[in-house]
Amino acid sequence: MLKHFTVRHYEREDEDAAIELWRRTWQAAYPGADFAARVPWWRERWRRELVPVSAVTVAEADGKMVGFVTIEESGYLDQIVVAPEVWGSTVAAALLDEAKTVATNGIDLHVNKDNVRAIRFYEKHGFFVGGEDVNPNSQSPIVMMCWRPNSPADAAYW
Repeated sequence: MLKHFTVRHYEREDEDAAIELWRRTWQAAYPGADFAARVPWWRERWRRELVPVSAVTVAEADGKMVGFVTIEESGYLDQIVVAPEVWGSTVAAALLDEAKTVATNGIDLHVNKDNVRAIRFYEKHGFFVGGEDVNPNSQSPIVMMCWRPNSPADAAYW
């Protein structure tokens, strides 16, 4: 179990490590999909849609990136990615705590409805289901998870 890691702000030199971590993690979560084929699309999205509008925080252990989170000032959390080999550690919670310092009025994010592990994680950290939809790219069912500071974690708030 990973016990020691640090969090820091993203730097341009982290791009390749972040993209490879994204690929490895999503491949582990959805082994039936070919995420290697999606890397060019992801790199373009990373450069044009995420990094310019998001605060990006990375987690490192022994000089290696083991996680990152992207959070917009508006409170939209697009990505929280943690290396499969450290799933179950405190890395995701630490990254989520960092995101909460950026989006002090609350966080919204989308999760694939079949990602029960992620939904449980968010609920454990004070999020509630704020709605359901379909991902416009994959057509997969998704849920919106919401967190508001100092509020009960239930849909009645929303």
